[in-house]
Amino acid sequence: MDFPPLTRGSLVRRYKRFLADVILPADDTPVCVHCPNTGAMSGCQTAESSVWLSYHENPKRKLPWSWELVETETGIACIHSARANDIVEEALRQGYFPSLLTAGAELRREVKLAKGSRADFFIPGQGGLYVEVKSVTLHCGDGTGAFPDAVSARATKHLVELQAAMQRGHRAALVFAVLHAGITRVAPAEDIDPTYASALRQAMASGLEVYTLLNDITVDGIYPVTAHRWDTRELCSSR
Repeated sequence: MDFPPLTRGSLVRRYKRFLADVILPADDTPVCVHCPNTGAMSGCQTAESSVWLSYHENPKRKLPWSWELVETETGIACIHSARANDIVEEALRQGYFPSLLTAGAELRREVKLAKGSRADFFIPGQGGLYVEVKSVTLHCGDGTGAFPDAVSARATKHLVELQAAMQRGHRAALVFAVLHAGITRVAPAEDIDPTYASALRQAMASGLEVYTLLNDITVDGIYPVTAHRWDTRELCSSR
């Protein structure tokens, strides 16, 4: 996934979840930018960190700048969580998940999973396969990343809905897309959201396929590097 041209700045603060103040080059006055991330962003919102922004010439947008990347103490991270879906789609089509998507198979985005809820991807055939994507930026040390970075009833709800889909005869998969250069493995953040960790164990026991996708993260773009499927031992590690 290629980025549009990005502009480097210095973070002043993030506030109200979706807003951040950033000082751009050759400008002493902070500009308000869109922060496309609903999580806690622990370790990714330190004041004076270098950040990279994309610019959007859309008259319907209130804020033309969007925050994309941040340089943390442990590596560059992409805080634009919606980018994870584009990266996973690219990885699927490039053959990083051969057990999920075969060459030439149809891949649909944003397909109804349950009432009021959609799966990120759906792959028809043999009962159909639902794929949910979660971005991971919480760095816990020693290369370990954790999800979620804050209590997420929505993420737990998605696991319940994937289990229900499996009970209806579908396959279901969850992909943790790592958007932090310092993370090499992922575990459930049990000390942050034990309910989610428990639901993940239950879903895996019911047949949910769970994968980690590692990526090369640069100011030019984010590109898949390697993917692997979890086994039950990975659930024994948490933050």
